[in-house]
Amino acid sequence: MLLQNTNAKQQKQPLNKMKKIIVIFFVFALTVTSCKRHNKENNALVNSEVIAVKVAPVQSGEASNDVVATGLLTTENEARLSFKIGGVIDNIFVNEGEFIHKGQLLATLKTTEINSQLEQARLGYAKAKRDYDRVNNLYTDSVVTLEQLQNSKTALDIAQKTVDLVSFNSKFASIISPANGFVTKKISNAGEIVNPGTPVVAINEANPQSNWLLKVGVSDKEWATVRIGQKATIELDALPGKIFEASVYRKSQAADPASGSFQIELKIRAGSEKLALGMFGKTTIVSGITVKSIVIPYDALIEADGNRAFVFVPSDSNRVKRIPVIIESFDNNAVVIKSGLENITEVIVSNSAFLNEKSIISIIK
Repeated sequence: MLLQNTNAKQQKQPLNKMKKIIVIFFVFALTVTSCKRHNKENNALVNSEVIAVKVAPVQSGEASNDVVATGLLTTENEARLSFKIGGVIDNIFVNEGEFIHKGQLLATLKTTEINSQLEQARLGYAKAKRDYDRVNNLYTDSVVTLEQLQNSKTALDIAQKTVDLVSFNSKFASIISPANGFVTKKISNAGEIVNPGTPVVAINEANPQSNWLLKVGVSDKEWATVRIGQKATIELDALPGKIFEASVYRKSQAADPASGSFQIELKIRAGSEKLALGMFGKTTIVSGITVKSIVIPYDALIEADGNRAFVFVPSDSNRVKRIPVIIESFDNNAVVIKSGLENITEVIVSNSAFLNEKSIISIIK
């Protein structure tokens, strides 16, 4: 009897284990199903989230094709003055920034050497003159030939030209200011040995007949639109709020090798205003030409990089579309678009940071 009970208990144990496994599997299946349903509900909730946005119309019109550039102030004439002959600098009589007048003595060389050369040339001329006079008298007495007389005359002429040459060079043992202006740089100092033509002093001419110039660099496209005599305005950082009238004075015929830009010089009418070399200025050259343009607000741009950016525009079924654009320029109130918004009438100007091409939007007024 005891043996039968033991066998019955052993048979029931496997059955109980199977029941437990089935129950656990059933609970697990219910949990997985519930989680999947919950995730689907959450995804549906996320996908159905509506983002409120505002839109602005894309405006088409005409914009002026003015050239805007920046540069530094200088004068019309600049000079790097030097001695015609080499030697030891005796003295420099001016300092950087000092105003000078036409005819003012700026620097001198030690003249011991050049004076000796001049005296030597004069002595050589005196000897050649005596020789010529003697040969001329002998020729009159038919003692010497015509050839000897002519050779003597040639030697006299050479001696005279030597005196003229050394005398001319002696005048350039000093530097005289060729115009009114100011010293921009003292390149050498007293006691230095300089070669002929080595710059010693740099000056800029400044007088009522020589206006100040603003030198700016522009692109080749802008250079082609600028004409000599075109009107312009200039603003200087040193004089905020003051606008100077100007005109295009010169334009280069070759690009700057260093920057690759083309140089344009504008003559500024400063009047009685005191200006300084190297002042930073901004110019607007009035072209008088208008071009068709597409204008949108600043807020419509996203991910701007140089002249490239993106905008979001409303699409069908309350969706949005991300469009790349090329920026032409910025004006005082908006952005001028060169390309990318053809046949587009509206752009999104709010909540752009929260949008992607799967977003659902609601346009609010």
